[in-house]
Amino acid sequence: MNLHMNLDSDSYDIIIDHGCLAKADEHLALDRKVLVVTDAGVPARYAKNVACCCKEAYIVTIPQGEGSKSFETLQTLLATMLKNGFSRTDCVVAVGGGVVGDLSGFAAATFMRGIDFYNIPTTLLSMVDSSIGGKTAINFSGVKNCIGAFHQPKKVLVDPSVLHTLPDRQIANGLAEAIKMAATFDADLFTWIEQNEIKSSLDTIIARSLAIKKNVVEQDEKESGLRRVLNFGHTIGHGIESCAMGNLYHGECVALGMLPMCAPEAKKRILNVLKKTGLPTELCFDASEVFEAITHDKKRDGEHLRIVYVPEIGSYEIKKVTIKEFEHTVKEAFTK
Repeated sequence: MNLHMNLDSDSYDIIIDHGCLAKADEHLALDRKVLVVTDAGVPARYAKNVACCCKEAYIVTIPQGEGSKSFETLQTLLATMLKNGFSRTDCVVAVGGGVVGDLSGFAAATFMRGIDFYNIPTTLLSMVDSSIGGKTAINFSGVKNCIGAFHQPKKVLVDPSVLHTLPDRQIANGLAEAIKMAATFDADLFTWIEQNEIKSSLDTIIARSLAIKKNVVEQDEKESGLRRVLNFGHTIGHGIESCAMGNLYHGECVALGMLPMCAPEAKKRILNVLKKTGLPTELCFDASEVFEAITHDKKRDGEHLRIVYVPEIGSYEIKKVTIKEFEHTVKEAFTK
Protein backbone atom coordinates (compact mmCIF):
# COMPACT_ATOMS: atom_id res chain seq x y z
CA MET A 1 0.00 0.00 0.00
CA ASN A 2 1.24 3.48 -0.85
CA LEU A 3 0.21 6.82 0.65
CA HIS A 4 1.28 10.10 -0.91
CA MET A 5 2.13 13.09 1.27
CA ASN A 6 1.13 16.11 -0.81
CA LEU A 7 3.35 19.03 0.19
CA ASP A 8 4.09 20.59 -3.18
CA SER A 9 7.85 20.45 -3.79
CA ASP A 10 8.36 18.49 -0.55
CA SER A 11 5.86 15.75 -1.42
CA TYR A 12 6.82 12.11 -0.91
CA ASP A 13 5.53 8.54 -0.86
CA ILE A 14 4.94 6.42 2.23
CA ILE A 15 5.29 2.76 1.29
CA ILE A 16 3.65 0.22 3.61
CA ASP A 17 4.72 -3.26 2.54
CA HIS A 18 5.95 -6.44 4.21
CA GLY A 19 9.56 -7.01 3.16
CA CYS A 20 10.24 -3.54 1.75
CA LEU A 21 13.22 -2.99 4.07
CA ALA A 22 15.14 -5.82 2.38
CA LYS A 23 14.39 -4.24 -1.02
CA ALA A 24 15.31 -0.69 -0.05
CA ASP A 25 17.20 -0.08 -3.31
CA GLU A 26 13.98 -0.65 -5.28
CA HIS A 27 12.38 2.30 -3.50
CA LEU A 28 15.20 4.67 -2.47
CA ALA A 29 17.91 6.44 -4.48
CA LEU A 30 20.94 4.77 -2.89
CA ASP A 31 23.42 4.97 -5.77
CA ARG A 32 25.56 7.45 -3.82
CA LYS A 33 27.18 7.91 -0.41
CA VAL A 34 24.72 7.00 2.32
CA LEU A 35 24.93 7.47 6.06
CA VAL A 36 22.87 4.67 7.62
CA VAL A 37 21.96 5.51 11.22
CA THR A 38 20.61 2.90 13.64
CA ASP A 39 20.79 2.19 17.36
CA ALA A 40 22.02 -0.65 19.52
CA GLY A 41 18.49 -1.88 20.22
CA VAL A 42 17.67 -2.49 16.54
CA PRO A 43 18.69 -5.83 15.03
CA ALA A 44 21.97 -5.07 13.24
CA ARG A 45 20.86 -6.94 10.13
CA TYR A 46 18.32 -4.24 9.28
CA ALA A 47 20.98 -1.54 8.83
CA LYS A 48 23.25 -4.03 7.05
CA ASN A 49 20.45 -4.91 4.63
CA VAL A 50 20.10 -1.24 3.71
CA ALA A 51 23.87 -0.73 3.52
CA CYS A 52 24.20 -3.64 1.07
CA CYS A 53 21.80 -1.80 -1.24
CA CYS A 54 23.96 1.34 -1.33
CA LYS A 55 26.78 2.33 -3.65
CA GLU A 56 28.87 3.48 -0.67
CA ALA A 57 27.46 3.10 2.84
CA TYR A 58 28.66 4.13 6.30
CA ILE A 59 26.77 2.67 9.26
CA VAL A 60 26.70 4.56 12.56
CA THR A 61 25.15 2.73 15.51
CA ILE A 62 24.20 5.04 18.36
CA PRO A 63 23.34 4.04 21.94
CA GLN A 64 19.72 3.14 22.48
CA GLY A 65 17.54 5.68 24.27
CA GLU A 66 16.52 9.34 24.46
CA GLY A 67 20.00 10.33 25.64
CA SER A 68 21.29 9.92 22.07
CA LYS A 69 19.27 12.92 20.89
CA SER A 70 22.15 15.20 21.87
CA PHE A 71 24.67 17.60 20.40
CA GLU A 72 27.38 15.01 21.01
CA THR A 73 25.67 12.32 18.94
CA LEU A 74 24.71 14.84 16.26
CA GLN A 75 28.37 15.83 16.06
CA THR A 76 29.30 12.17 15.52
CA LEU A 77 26.96 11.91 12.54
CA LEU A 78 28.12 15.19 11.00
CA ALA A 79 31.79 14.32 11.55
CA THR A 80 31.31 10.94 9.85
CA MET A 81 29.86 12.63 6.79
CA LEU A 82 32.60 15.27 6.65
CA LYS A 83 35.37 12.72 7.13
CA ASN A 84 34.05 10.58 4.28
CA GLY A 85 33.54 13.39 1.81
CA PHE A 86 29.75 13.57 1.73
CA SER A 87 28.35 16.28 -0.52
CA ARG A 88 24.94 17.90 -0.99
CA THR A 89 24.02 15.10 -3.41
CA ASP A 90 24.40 12.35 -0.78
CA CYS A 91 21.86 11.21 1.82
CA VAL A 92 21.02 9.93 5.29
CA VAL A 93 18.85 6.87 6.02
CA ALA A 94 17.36 6.30 9.48
CA VAL A 95 16.77 2.66 10.43
CA GLY A 96 15.17 2.61 13.87
CA GLY A 97 12.61 4.20 16.13
CA GLY A 98 11.73 7.80 16.89
CA VAL A 99 15.07 8.72 18.44
CA VAL A 100 16.98 7.53 15.38
CA GLY A 101 14.55 9.26 13.03
CA ASP A 102 14.55 12.58 14.88
CA LEU A 103 18.34 12.69 15.18
CA SER A 104 19.09 11.48 11.64
CA GLY A 105 16.58 13.85 10.13
CA PHE A 106 18.12 16.78 11.97
CA ALA A 107 21.61 15.76 10.84
CA ALA A 108 20.32 15.69 7.25
CA ALA A 109 18.61 19.06 7.71
CA THR A 110 21.79 20.75 8.93
CA PHE A 111 24.55 19.10 6.85
CA MET A 112 25.45 21.34 3.87
CA ARG A 113 22.21 23.28 4.61
CA GLY A 114 20.11 20.19 3.95
CA ILE A 115 20.56 16.87 2.17
CA ASP A 116 18.18 14.04 1.32
CA PHE A 117 16.74 11.98 4.15
CA TYR A 118 14.92 8.65 4.10
CA ASN A 119 13.12 7.13 7.07
CA ILE A 120 12.73 3.40 7.71
CA PRO A 121 10.94 3.08 11.08
CA THR A 122 11.37 -0.19 12.98
CA THR A 123 9.08 0.42 15.98
CA LEU A 124 5.30 0.61 15.94
CA LEU A 125 5.39 4.04 17.58
CA SER A 126 7.58 5.51 14.86
CA MET A 127 5.63 3.72 12.11
CA VAL A 128 2.28 5.25 13.09
CA ASP A 129 3.53 8.70 14.04
CA SER A 130 7.04 10.15 14.00
CA SER A 131 8.23 8.62 10.72
CA ILE A 132 6.24 11.14 8.68
CA GLY A 133 5.68 14.87 8.98
CA GLY A 134 9.25 16.16 8.91
CA LYS A 135 9.70 17.14 12.56
CA THR A 136 13.37 16.55 13.44
CA ALA A 137 15.13 17.52 16.64
CA ILE A 138 17.57 16.92 19.45
CA ASN A 139 17.19 17.57 23.16
CA PHE A 140 19.14 20.30 24.93
CA SER A 141 19.66 21.38 28.51
CA GLY A 142 17.08 18.93 29.76
CA VAL A 143 14.38 20.16 27.36
CA LYS A 144 12.94 17.65 24.90
CA ASN A 145 13.08 18.50 21.15
CA CYS A 146 13.88 22.18 21.73
CA ILE A 147 16.45 22.37 18.91
CA GLY A 148 15.27 21.13 15.55
CA ALA A 149 13.96 21.80 12.07
CA PHE A 150 11.17 20.80 9.72
CA HIS A 151 12.88 18.60 7.14
CA GLN A 152 10.61 16.27 5.20
CA PRO A 153 11.91 12.84 4.19
CA LYS A 154 12.19 12.00 0.51
CA LYS A 155 10.44 8.69 1.13
CA VAL A 156 9.34 6.52 4.06
CA LEU A 157 9.45 2.71 4.07
CA VAL A 158 7.16 1.03 6.60
CA ASP A 159 7.83 -2.71 6.85
CA PRO A 160 5.39 -4.24 9.38
CA SER A 161 7.22 -7.58 9.24
CA VAL A 162 10.01 -6.19 11.46
CA LEU A 163 7.57 -5.79 14.35
CA HIS A 164 7.83 -9.50 15.21
CA THR A 165 11.12 -8.72 16.97
CA LEU A 166 9.44 -6.25 19.36
CA PRO A 167 8.23 -7.28 22.83
CA ASP A 168 4.55 -6.79 23.69
CA ARG A 169 5.34 -3.71 25.77
CA GLN A 170 6.85 -1.95 22.76
CA ILE A 171 3.83 -2.84 20.63
CA ALA A 172 1.58 -1.31 23.30
CA ASN A 173 3.86 1.73 23.41
CA GLY A 174 3.21 2.37 19.72
CA LEU A 175 -0.50 1.70 19.99
CA ALA A 176 -0.81 4.69 22.34
CA GLU A 177 -0.13 7.05 19.43
CA ALA A 178 -2.66 5.24 17.23
CA ILE A 179 -5.25 5.49 20.02
CA LYS A 180 -4.48 9.21 20.31
CA MET A 181 -5.15 9.80 16.62
CA ALA A 182 -8.30 7.69 16.59
CA ALA A 183 -9.66 9.43 19.69
CA THR A 184 -9.27 12.87 18.12
CA PHE A 185 -9.94 12.25 14.41
CA ASP A 186 -11.43 8.84 13.62
CA ALA A 187 -14.23 7.29 15.67
CA ASP A 188 -14.43 4.33 13.28
CA LEU A 189 -10.75 3.46 13.82
CA PHE A 190 -11.24 3.73 17.57
CA THR A 191 -14.16 1.29 17.36
CA TRP A 192 -12.01 -1.01 15.22
CA ILE A 193 -9.34 -1.05 17.94
CA GLU A 194 -12.03 -1.73 20.56
CA GLN A 195 -13.55 -4.63 18.67
CA ASN A 196 -10.64 -6.41 16.97
CA GLU A 197 -7.75 -8.56 18.11
CA ILE A 198 -4.81 -6.19 18.11
CA LYS A 199 -1.88 -8.23 16.81
CA SER A 200 -3.79 -9.42 13.75
CA SER A 201 -4.93 -5.84 13.07
CA LEU A 202 -1.59 -4.04 13.11
CA ASP A 203 -1.39 -3.52 9.34
CA THR A 204 -4.79 -1.81 9.39
CA ILE A 205 -3.93 0.28 12.45
CA ILE A 206 -0.64 1.43 10.89
CA ALA A 207 -2.19 2.38 7.54
CA ARG A 208 -5.17 4.21 9.03
CA SER A 209 -3.05 6.04 11.61
CA LEU A 210 -0.65 7.21 8.91
CA ALA A 211 -3.58 8.33 6.77
CA ILE A 212 -4.83 10.49 9.65
CA LYS A 213 -1.45 12.08 10.27
CA LYS A 214 -0.83 12.57 6.54
CA ASN A 215 -4.09 14.48 6.22
CA VAL A 216 -3.26 16.68 9.21
CA VAL A 217 0.29 17.46 8.02
CA GLU A 218 -0.94 18.32 4.53
CA GLN A 219 -3.23 20.94 6.07
CA ASP A 220 -0.74 22.26 8.63
CA GLU A 221 2.85 21.29 7.88
CA LYS A 222 4.55 23.67 10.34
CA GLU A 223 2.18 23.10 13.30
CA SER A 224 0.51 26.50 13.36
CA GLY A 225 -2.98 25.13 14.03
CA LEU A 226 -4.55 21.75 13.28
CA ARG A 227 -1.34 19.75 13.74
CA ARG A 228 -1.29 20.75 17.42
CA VAL A 229 -4.24 18.38 17.93
CA LEU A 230 -1.75 15.54 17.49
CA ASN A 231 -0.38 16.63 20.88
CA PHE A 232 -3.45 15.16 22.63
CA GLY A 233 -2.12 13.49 25.77
CA HIS A 234 1.33 14.99 25.33
CA THR A 235 1.08 18.04 27.62
CA ILE A 236 0.59 15.86 30.67
CA GLY A 237 2.47 12.95 29.07
CA HIS A 238 5.71 14.93 28.83
CA GLY A 239 5.39 15.84 32.52
CA ILE A 240 4.93 12.17 33.39
CA GLU A 241 7.90 11.29 31.18
CA SER A 242 10.10 13.75 33.09
CA CYS A 243 9.05 12.26 36.43
CA ALA A 244 9.41 8.68 35.22
CA MET A 245 13.15 9.12 34.55
CA GLY A 246 13.18 6.47 31.83
CA ASN A 247 11.00 3.95 33.67
CA LEU A 248 8.04 4.55 31.34
CA TYR A 249 8.09 4.64 27.55
CA HIS A 250 6.87 7.69 25.65
CA GLY A 251 3.65 6.03 24.53
CA GLU A 252 2.91 4.86 28.06
CA CYS A 253 3.20 8.45 29.27
CA VAL A 254 0.97 9.73 26.45
CA ALA A 255 -1.60 7.06 27.35
CA LEU A 256 -1.77 8.34 30.93
CA GLY A 257 -1.78 11.93 29.67
CA MET A 258 -4.93 11.37 27.64
CA LEU A 259 -7.10 10.33 30.58
CA PRO A 260 -7.57 13.75 32.25
CA MET A 261 -8.15 15.45 28.89
CA CYS A 262 -11.50 13.99 27.90
CA ALA A 263 -15.17 13.88 28.87
CA PRO A 264 -16.36 11.04 31.14
CA GLU A 265 -17.78 8.76 28.42
CA ALA A 266 -14.72 9.24 26.20
CA LYS A 267 -12.47 8.58 29.19
CA LYS A 268 -14.31 5.34 29.91
CA ARG A 269 -13.75 4.09 26.36
CA ILE A 270 -10.10 5.19 26.29
CA LEU A 271 -9.51 3.55 29.66
CA ASN A 272 -10.91 0.24 28.38
CA VAL A 273 -8.75 0.37 25.25
CA LEU A 274 -5.63 1.15 27.28
CA LYS A 275 -6.33 -1.89 29.46
CA LYS A 276 -6.95 -4.04 26.39
CA THR A 277 -3.63 -3.06 24.82
CA GLY A 278 -1.60 -3.40 28.02
CA LEU A 279 -0.94 0.30 28.54
CA PRO A 280 -0.81 1.82 32.05
CA THR A 281 -3.96 3.41 33.47
CA GLU A 282 -2.75 4.57 36.88
CA LEU A 283 -0.06 7.06 37.83
CA CYS A 284 2.69 5.51 39.93
CA PHE A 285 3.92 8.75 41.52
CA ASP A 286 2.53 11.94 43.00
CA ALA A 287 0.33 14.09 40.75
CA SER A 288 1.95 17.23 42.19
CA GLU A 289 5.30 16.13 40.75
CA VAL A 290 3.73 15.81 37.31
CA PHE A 291 2.16 19.25 37.52
CA GLU A 292 5.48 20.79 38.57
CA ALA A 293 7.28 19.09 35.67
CA ILE A 294 4.72 20.42 33.19
CA THR A 295 4.58 24.00 34.47
CA HIS A 296 8.08 24.65 35.79
CA ASP A 297 8.37 27.62 33.41
CA LYS A 298 4.74 28.76 33.73
CA LYS A 299 4.54 30.05 37.29
CA ARG A 300 3.15 33.52 36.77
CA ASP A 301 -0.39 34.31 37.96
CA GLY A 302 -2.96 34.44 35.18
CA GLU A 303 -0.89 32.50 32.68
CA HIS A 304 -2.81 30.09 30.48
CA LEU A 305 -2.24 26.81 28.69
CA ARG A 306 -3.87 25.59 25.50
CA ILE A 307 -4.87 21.96 25.80
CA VAL A 308 -6.43 19.40 23.47
CA TYR A 309 -9.65 18.02 24.92
CA VAL A 310 -11.81 15.15 23.60
CA PRO A 311 -15.54 15.71 24.27
CA GLU A 312 -16.42 12.48 22.47
CA ILE A 313 -14.42 9.89 20.58
CA GLY A 314 -13.46 11.09 17.11
CA SER A 315 -13.60 14.81 17.94
CA TYR A 316 -11.54 17.43 19.72
CA GLU A 317 -11.60 20.92 21.20
CA ILE A 318 -8.74 23.33 21.83
CA LYS A 319 -9.30 24.77 25.29
CA LYS A 320 -7.58 27.69 26.97
CA VAL A 321 -7.28 27.06 30.71
CA THR A 322 -5.54 28.82 33.55
CA ILE A 323 -2.60 27.21 35.27
CA LYS A 324 -4.77 26.84 38.37
CA GLU A 325 -7.53 25.06 36.44
CA PHE A 326 -4.97 22.80 34.83
CA GLU A 327 -3.47 21.94 38.21
CA HIS A 328 -6.90 20.93 39.49
CA THR A 329 -7.48 18.76 36.42
CA VAL A 330 -4.19 16.89 36.82
CA LYS A 331 -4.57 16.34 40.56
CA GLU A 332 -8.22 15.34 40.32
CA ALA A 333 -7.43 12.76 37.65
CA PHE A 334 -4.52 11.11 39.42
CA THR A 335 -5.07 11.61 43.15
CA LYS A 336 -6.85 8.73 44.85
